[in-house]
Amino acid sequence: MTTGKVLMVQGTASHVGKSVLVAALCRIFRQDGFRVAPFKAQNMSNNSYVTRDGGEIGRAQAVQAEAAGVEARVEMNPVLLKPEADHIAQVVLMGRPLLSARVKDYFALKAQLWESVRTSLDTLRGEYDIVVIEGAGSPAEINLKATEIVNMRVARYANAPVLLCGDIDRGGVFAALVGTLQLLEPEERALVKGLVINKFRGDISLLTDGVTWLENYTGIPVAGVVPHFRDIHIPEEDSVALDLPTPGTSHAVVDIAVVQLPHISNFDDFDPLAREPGVSLRYVDSVAALGHPDLVVLPGSKTTMPDLAWLESRGLAQAIKALHRDGGAVVGICGGYQMLGTKLYDPDGVESTRAVMDGLGLLPMTTVFAGTKETHRVKGRVVADSGLLAGAKGAAVQGYEIHMGRTTGEGVDPPVCPVCIEDRTDVPVAAGGDYDGALDASGRVLGSYIHGLFHNGALRKAVLDNLARAKGVRLPAGERDLTTDQEFDKLADWVRSNLNMELIYQVSGLSRDLYRAASSPPAALRQGSVKG
Repeated sequence: MTTGKVLMVQGTASHVGKSVLVAALCRIFRQDGFRVAPFKAQNMSNNSYVTRDGGEIGRAQAVQAEAAGVEARVEMNPVLLKPEADHIAQVVLMGRPLLSARVKDYFALKAQLWESVRTSLDTLRGEYDIVVIEGAGSPAEINLKATEIVNMRVARYANAPVLLCGDIDRGGVFAALVGTLQLLEPEERALVKGLVINKFRGDISLLTDGVTWLENYTGIPVAGVVPHFRDIHIPEEDSVALDLPTPGTSHAVVDIAVVQLPHISNFDDFDPLAREPGVSLRYVDSVAALGHPDLVVLPGSKTTMPDLAWLESRGLAQAIKALHRDGGAVVGICGGYQMLGTKLYDPDGVESTRAVMDGLGLLPMTTVFAGTKETHRVKGRVVADSGLLAGAKGAAVQGYEIHMGRTTGEGVDPPVCPVCIEDRTDVPVAAGGDYDGALDASGRVLGSYIHGLFHNGALRKAVLDNLARAKGVRLPAGERDLTTDQEFDKLADWVRSNLNMELIYQVSGLSRDLYRAASSPPAALRQGSVKG
């Protein structure tokens, strides 16, 4: 069996741009005619995704798979850690929850986890021309090096050439790159074949002397300086991104506030809203920051009941209910949907030490937590035609579910279920479809378990138009449906033009002749119509 090539991207720290760079390289190799797959041995994130067979992986690897034009699968992220508290995380192994472990207990699992890492990478290399591997954090964390299974241990196992990426926007990039190299073992340092300076702003000529010094000092070529970009929209991996300043939206007529819960999950659910003309999207964690938005969104949460307690302690629960009384709209997704109900029950301690908790009471729904996690991809249609969803009836909806709780209506007259699910990729649906979510009688409170709800253009347009209509304003005209595929092509163009691709091909061992032949691929391939 042919063994595919490998190329690994490591970083000097978290959030230096590794995930986006891997996505770009996946799209570039795909454009150049190669079968390519992403891989990250271990991911720590509450931003997750569901594979076709119902497995759970990091959202970043799903995005990278999309860039590569291939189906996301559990081998691309065999170990996913989902933080539940300061020292506890749920361990998801090969797409399925294994257990919740404290840090000290997690280390005892490393042998089992490493076996899955090794076999997953071997499987991908047997099926693809090249696997682009992403590291995690920094490979120079001295206290973790002996037991790590995601950085240099993977590079050594696969004999992978490594691109070491640093973020110049944070400052100190030369010290970060040189310091990281100094802390690596000689055999690890020998695997680093190129340095990448990421998120550069300003006149590139002012960096020339620094690049020359870096190459002379380390003996390693600088593979590229990638400028910072604003107009390319790729989902972020970490909630760290929510803490960074965002540019204001000029001429915004609709204001949306997303509550930044302590254990927020799948926050990229709302990226399409942020890209809409005339819409301001903010992440808030206090009553003062909340203000008086037209729509407040409660996002998903890894730990619904503790985050609901936090919401109450911050005064946000009362503020959200007051906004609703004053005519504001509220949307809850997954854990946020559960919070909108009247009661939450956790008899087996799945979510917290509390057996029962009052919800916000904005929907007459009850949630009971169980030990079995629901992870499904879904397709369906909007069946409601009032309030936030007026005019959306019949619109196609697709997304995915990741939740522990079961939510049902109270009494004999539950609210309207807004979406009929017609297909789940891994389990059958009832005759006539299953129903998801709730829309209250006012039409201003919407709850759903479907992640990616606002990625559905017709539904998103209806919600925003209804918010604007209720406010007595009109949204400006503009492009609302730029595809993610187009964004990946823009990203690939940006990175390709700023990396030494000849060096990348040389160190990866891929055929440079094939690269030259495909370096100006036909328009159909550039638009992503050819599968990898």
